[in-house]
Amino acid sequence: MADQEASGDRIQPEQIGVVLIGRNEGERLRQCLDAVPGFVGRVVYVDSGSSDDSVALARSRDVEVVELDLSTPFTAARARNAGFARLRREAPGIRAIQFIDGDCSLVPGWIEAAAEALSESPCRAAVCGWRRERFPEASIFNRFCDLEWKAPPVGDVGPFGFGGDVMIRVPAFESAGGYDEGLIAGEDPDLSARLRFAGHEVIRIDRDMTLHDADMHSLRQWWTRSVRGGHAVAELAWRYRDEGLFARHLRSLLIWGILLPAFFLSSPVFFGVSFWKAWLVITTLYGLQILRIARSQDPARFDRKEALLWGLSCVGSQLPTAIGALTFAWSRLRGRRRELIEYK
Repeated sequence: MADQEASGDRIQPEQIGVVLIGRNEGERLRQCLDAVPGFVGRVVYVDSGSSDDSVALARSRDVEVVELDLSTPFTAARARNAGFARLRREAPGIRAIQFIDGDCSLVPGWIEAAAEALSESPCRAAVCGWRRERFPEASIFNRFCDLEWKAPPVGDVGPFGFGGDVMIRVPAFESAGGYDEGLIAGEDPDLSARLRFAGHEVIRIDRDMTLHDADMHSLRQWWTRSVRGGHAVAELAWRYRDEGLFARHLRSLLIWGILLPAFFLSSPVFFGVSFWKAWLVITTLYGLQILRIARSQDPARFDRKEALLWGLSCVGSQLPTAIGALTFAWSRLRGRRRELIEYK
């Protein structure tokens, strides 16, 4: 590491820029801004048409503000690219960008840890850590989100890549072309995949990164978020069909989310199976799948109750996720672009 520092390869705090994106985040944005350490080189907030005081709040903290043009549809990808462009214009010496969603807050020490990990190898393009829910006990849906953040492994991020909170080297981001603004969801795993296909390392380190407020208190919100996830999986599976990326996950959600429910509904009519026998078979299959997922979780990160809840979350979300995949297919067949899917 001493040689690395001497050679000037180590990314210094003042060489890190922060891009925050948000829309009507209110108190969450205040917490997000307060958590950004003062030693970073530059901070940019990108606002996607907020009707609250988000823009005024950001400006009161001497943060550079970018207000997106209302005439073009908003996407997270568009907001992040706009923030990156402003940073490059105002602070050309920035070497790495910490992207963060406006409903999240950086954990103290994360910026330093991420910069250290990024500096360990010139092939390392992006580093993420653990996102945690700020209020996991507020609802079962918040708890599901908290478990979702715990599920990915440390090390190579794999096909699902990083999320909205990540530190990325500037040259790698530019060479990849940034985020794809045509995606209404799944822009993060898409960029992660392009970085990995280009030969870069994209890793997750065993370090808390951000606190997130899902603020989900209804079945409708959870359902809509799952639909959005399914749309993203289907679109990325189609985009990377030659590489087979997401193909296995897409097959799984279609089997568990569409085919099995269809069998349950049609078996009394077409197969002469009684309703109760069909119910017994399908509930047994879903129950076994929940147990299989629970048993596959790392006991160092999941206790028994958490593992079972995570299994329930995965299996329970298959129907809305599959519906999301079908909405992508339907939109593609009609040649129309799907509108943004928002759950809060």
